[in-house]
Amino acid sequence: MNTMHFTAALMALLASEAARATDDTTVVASVVVAGHYDNAVGTSDAASQGTVMADLIANRPALRTGELLEFVPGMIVTQHSGDGKANQYFLRGFNLDHGTDFATYVDAMPVNMRTNAHGQGYSDLNFLIPELVQRIDYKKGSYFADEGDFSSAGAAHIRLGDNLAQGTASLTLGGYGYQRGVVADSVAAAGGTLLYGLEVSRNNGPWDTPERVRKYSGTLRYSSGDAQQGYSVTAMAYRNRWNATDQVPLRAVEQGLTGRYGGIDASDGGDTSRSSLSWAMHRRADDSITEASAYIVRSSLDLFSNFTYLLNDPVNGDQFQQAEKRTMAGFNASQTWLSRIAGLDMRNKFGLQTRYDHISPIGLYATRERQRLATVREDRVNEGSAGLYWENTSYWRPDLRSIVGLRYDAYRFDVNDDKTDAHKVSPKLSLIFGPWARTEYFVNYGRGFHSNDARGVTGPGSAGATPLVGTRGAELGVRSEWLPGLQSSLSLWRLDIDSELVYAGDSGQTEASRPSRRSGVEWSNHYIAAPWLLFDLDLSASRARYREHDAVGDHVPEALDKVASFGMTVKDIGRWFGGFELRYFGQRPLIEDNSVRSASTTLAYGRIGYRIDRSTRVTLDGFNLFNRRASDIDYYYASRLPGEPAEGVEDRHFHPVEPRTLRLTLTKNF
Repeated sequence: MNTMHFTAALMALLASEAARATDDTTVVASVVVAGHYDNAVGTSDAASQGTVMADLIANRPALRTGELLEFVPGMIVTQHSGDGKANQYFLRGFNLDHGTDFATYVDAMPVNMRTNAHGQGYSDLNFLIPELVQRIDYKKGSYFADEGDFSSAGAAHIRLGDNLAQGTASLTLGGYGYQRGVVADSVAAAGGTLLYGLEVSRNNGPWDTPERVRKYSGTLRYSSGDAQQGYSVTAMAYRNRWNATDQVPLRAVEQGLTGRYGGIDASDGGDTSRSSLSWAMHRRADDSITEASAYIVRSSLDLFSNFTYLLNDPVNGDQFQQAEKRTMAGFNASQTWLSRIAGLDMRNKFGLQTRYDHISPIGLYATRERQRLATVREDRVNEGSAGLYWENTSYWRPDLRSIVGLRYDAYRFDVNDDKTDAHKVSPKLSLIFGPWARTEYFVNYGRGFHSNDARGVTGPGSAGATPLVGTRGAELGVRSEWLPGLQSSLSLWRLDIDSELVYAGDSGQTEASRPSRRSGVEWSNHYIAAPWLLFDLDLSASRARYREHDAVGDHVPEALDKVASFGMTVKDIGRWFGGFELRYFGQRPLIEDNSVRSASTTLAYGRIGYRIDRSTRVTLDGFNLFNRRASDIDYYYASRLPGEPAEGVEDRHFHPVEPRTLRLTLTKNF
């Protein structure tokens, strides 16, 4: 057994963890060997795991902030309402709605809102300032002991930087009244570094009813230390108000009752805010790493929606308000040790993750033109959880390591003083073989879960839903660098979800669903053809079916089966730079028998930029370059328009993609 080899490998692993725990620019410079990714052979524990660096994030155009998650291969991010609302996410055969089964974090703070007024796992990323994002670490599957609630399909950890290489000020003007201004910089202060960022944006969009987005975001961070030892304190604040043009029935457009960019209820919209304070520290010794973090978040949400128009109330209409005020707090800690037991080199990691949500009030109200008519239900919710995990990495040979993990989660649900407890044990196992000929092979298995809305679990009107819904996932993968400049990953995966009852925030009801199984294949490629030219190609296909047969059909509605994306980034062609991105998401069954399907959507984004001097550049971004008349999302359900029968009409309801849009940005570095 080659002790020197194992020790070197373990130290490299510790260094990698320290880099991920530290936002020091020196560390960043040391890992950006592939330009835009840190996905080389030997850097991950699954073929579907990886890291996206800030350089790529800065060089790709994005229509919305939430599209940061489209850097996760196979992820599609859309919108079916106003741009102040959480996006709609699709991955691995899931319509993830607004975030269920995909966990998102900004540094140590969870973004998913459990027992949310609108939907379980609601993930609103609009508070982020993309210019401050240093990297995105992503994982897919339920194979990682340090990932808990909502992470069965995957997880993304968005890391903010401690400092910027240079300050920046930018102004963007675009079609449909789009305006955005950003100022960000970092300065030395009190023996550390003070980072600040401020964003203000306005947008009306192409909608017949102007969206009137009014968005404000601010970030202030103080950090001190280096890769060996340090800490940071971060304050963030966000406010957004908007009008919403929600999905419309196809028949209304075909009959000329509304235009393609029109709506049925012009008073839909929302108002949201979020403020947070967080702290994080890390300490690295020769044979250990200690990490800890804490956070407190205060948020509010008011959404006004009308998806069925006159179906339930032909006099006042079906508009409803979903509202909540929330305080969320948590503490995380982990300790990692290197050791040698019975001649075997290994790494052990123990961790604790806690979270407490106080949501009061959280309510559903019948409204008309945003004025309350009646209270459907209003609750006071307290939900607490603690997760303990252990993960052992053993180096059996230079070309074989195993990762064994065990996670225990305990929850308490309290709705109006009616309490229920639940717990879940989740084992994990991974085997990594190689590298041989610059190629690694992965076998991954794990159990996971997502929590259900507390109002469906306990309290008045609940249906006794399963508190923690179990999942089981497995993956076979390979990652190779057989061609110089190419990083290629291939994975075959499967995920089972147990029978569940979930709270449907749009209707205020608790609805049942059957057990389901999803399986698929993903192929991800990043190729550096030249120092100035980078290509990305990601392909995925999946199959989603209910595991218990029913005469209504076994297809899972809205389950995305095919995704393809192609990207090209060009830089340093004299003073010119640019990029191009093409994304495709395929047809989806809209009802269980697959008799109604959505159309596929193909969109192209582009960028061309020119550096006026060393500190000034101008960038032109184009979205939906080919002006496709496609849908961001499609649904099929019953709604009622004026003059229609009382039972309504089953119809396709769609939210169109925005037409061709151009945005011009002037950026000054200082």
